[in-house]
Amino acid sequence: MEVYRRLYEAFGPQHWWPGESPFEVIVGAVLTQNTNWRNVEKAIENLRQADCLTPDALYRMPLPELEELIRPAGYYKVKARRLRNLLKLIVQQYDGSLETMFRTPAERLREQLLETPGIGPETADSILLYAGEKPFFVVDTYTYRVFARHGWISFEADYHQIQEYFHDRLPQDVRLYNEYHALLVKLGKEYCRKGEPRCEDCPLKDFLPAGGPLQPD
Repeated sequence: MEVYRRLYEAFGPQHWWPGESPFEVIVGAVLTQNTNWRNVEKAIENLRQADCLTPDALYRMPLPELEELIRPAGYYKVKARRLRNLLKLIVQQYDGSLETMFRTPAERLREQLLETPGIGPETADSILLYAGEKPFFVVDTYTYRVFARHGWISFEADYHQIQEYFHDRLPQDVRLYNEYHALLVKLGKEYCRKGEPRCEDCPLKDFLPAGGPLQPD
């Protein structure tokens, strides 16, 4: 919590996740894989202009048309199939209703998402946290990098172990998980960068080991 307070004082609220509806958040969670959010915004705007931002409309859309609309997000053929797989779950299992889907017990829904081809833990938890308001901490590259460099987790820690680290040390609070993840992304992009970290100006510099940021063996 002290790390969270430092980051919040330094950066303020991040207003995540950008999206006009839970369904946009779900689509964005798939499209943002391996690209930046600006490209995702272009793809979502294409879908909005085509008036097809509903589970049923996207599910029924011919695959080539869907691929063309999401082309700005990159890897558009792969992402179109991943999105179609997720839409199949929403439409066939829940009759296209997000309300019904998110009434499913959270752990069971998480299992269903992870069983969907192309949906990994980070994407599943982003859907659960940001669209479904379920308390699952989202772990990404920035989370791993920041906490491993400070020695709070091992460089060998996997997704589940890192998520468990947060779940064990924080109250189950959707808003807290939301803001904390966004703040870590901000820190990772501006200070705890992969190649040239700006440790001297970092809001968490007081927590660094004596010899500076740790590195993998």
